[in-house]
Amino acid sequence: MFRCFVKGCVYIFLRIFFRVKIKGQENIEKGKPYILCANHSSNWDPVFLYAMTKRELYMMAKVELFKNAFIKWFGRKMNVFPVKRGKMDIESMKYSLKILKENNILAIFPEGTRNGLKKNGKAQNGTAYLAIRTGVQVVPVGISGKYKPFSKITLNYGKPLDFSEYKSNKPEKEVLEKVSQEIMNNIVELQNNVDDKK
Repeated sequence: MFRCFVKGCVYIFLRIFFRVKIKGQENIEKGKPYILCANHSSNWDPVFLYAMTKRELYMMAKVELFKNAFIKWFGRKMNVFPVKRGKMDIESMKYSLKILKENNILAIFPEGTRNGLKKNGKAQNGTAYLAIRTGVQVVPVGISGKYKPFSKITLNYGKPLDFSEYKSNKPEKEVLEKVSQEIMNNIVELQNNVDDKK
């Protein structure tokens, strides 16, 4: 109840103060697990993705945010959980596997941080690892627009990407990097493929 109420309020707020356009959300079927992946250039990105996606999401967030007691409490209520960036976080990975096993949607920003591609040059491999380990399809999302009041923000949901051909409990580094790059390429294409950016 609390989660639905908060999500509904945020949805209304965003619809009032931004011109939101949503494309391709029909690609997310009911009752199936997905890994939802989007680009990350602003702190607004998780808010829009969470509020505008019709199905309930579980979302990773950097562990540093959870040092604040209120954010820790609120995050847990909203299905947001911590992840340690820059290394394999076993606890976070186990929880992610549990989320997907229960046919839920896990939302991840593969860049690992805001404007990660500009800073690091490539996507992190955690998303690819989960996709290969579980066989769950990845739905790329391109978020575009400037977060100014009454400006247009577009969420462009792509078709699910299937990497089940690589399914393995211990995927090789080369495969992880290949899948990570393909996921990020799709996200960037969706971000740029907006027919009416004006």
